[in-house]
Amino acid sequence: MEIEDVIISRKKPIYPVGQGLAKYLKLYQRDAKLPISYFDLLNFQETVPVMDKFGNDTYWETPLYPQYVQDQLYDGLKIIYAKLKASGNTRIVQHKIIDRIEYCAFGNTRPFRIRIINRLNDVYDYFYIKQADASRIYGLELEEILSPNQVNYLYDFETLVEEHIVGIPGDVFSKTRINHVDYNQTRIAKEFVKFNERCTIALLGDMRAYNFVMQITPDFDDFQFRIRAIDFDQQFYEGNAKVYMPQFFKECYPYVKLCIEHLTDKTVLQYQQEERSSIVHRVRSERHRIKDLRDASIGQELSTVENIWKLKEGYAKLYNNDQYYRCKTMTDIVELNVKNVIRSVQI
Repeated sequence: MEIEDVIISRKKPIYPVGQGLAKYLKLYQRDAKLPISYFDLLNFQETVPVMDKFGNDTYWETPLYPQYVQDQLYDGLKIIYAKLKASGNTRIVQHKIIDRIEYCAFGNTRPFRIRIINRLNDVYDYFYIKQADASRIYGLELEEILSPNQVNYLYDFETLVEEHIVGIPGDVFSKTRINHVDYNQTRIAKEFVKFNERCTIALLGDMRAYNFVMQITPDFDDFQFRIRAIDFDQQFYEGNAKVYMPQFFKECYPYVKLCIEHLTDKTVLQYQQEERSSIVHRVRSERHRIKDLRDASIGQELSTVENIWKLKEGYAKLYNNDQYYRCKTMTDIVELNVKNVIRSVQI
């Protein structure tokens, strides 16, 4: 595995959801009528920086609203949480309060993070309100279809609501826990290889360590690890093929180092093939859904002509396959990736 400093020069533009994708989201019950929108949350007067327990800037800010605006927002956010978690059953929020709203101007979709607390026992949860972006939604759907993970989100016109994905941020894990005496380093390396393979096939870009989390599950004789993406802003937009391979980001070097130290070329190929086999099983069970998602992309702008050409050229060279030159869209490239995975498993 290799490492280098892959640079993303500018933020990806927001692509509005087209008619085909909107119809798909309704078909698969991802749409909802929300009481407040993303843009309602932008009606703050000023913000206060959010610092971590060590006094470092977190790049999140606390927006300050007039009291009457805040009351309306809090009521609406509780209803949104009920829709996200319980299909709109408001009984689950009877004893919950909105503890705080935080805003991040750093991300592409400038998300709001909402903390909600059960006042009976102080147990809290988070969810996110973001500006709806078509390519991000495609990323969430491909995560649902091609990965072992389930994603929970809702869409309403220009607003996207996402469930919080629990885990230790990848950069924090690499700095504080990756060398833990109780953790099997080979298992961590194995999971990174599989994660890298999924991103390459699904064209999920910019998986620097702070854009994924590590989930740790104690087993009866060891710990199991799973890497989960938490940021889908760079879903098939960039033209550089290496953007879709976490192994090339310097922030992921601790994971690459583990792979170099604990895996051989033979075992890397073995784990890649295992992940490809898992993807084939998922595609077969979700073949109608992935076809509907492919059809929904017709006429949907997701990148630039220059980026599409550059990426299909990069993948043609990566896999030594001239079929990529026939691709006209980013979703064509994903589709060919999946077809090639199916062929490789059948051989």
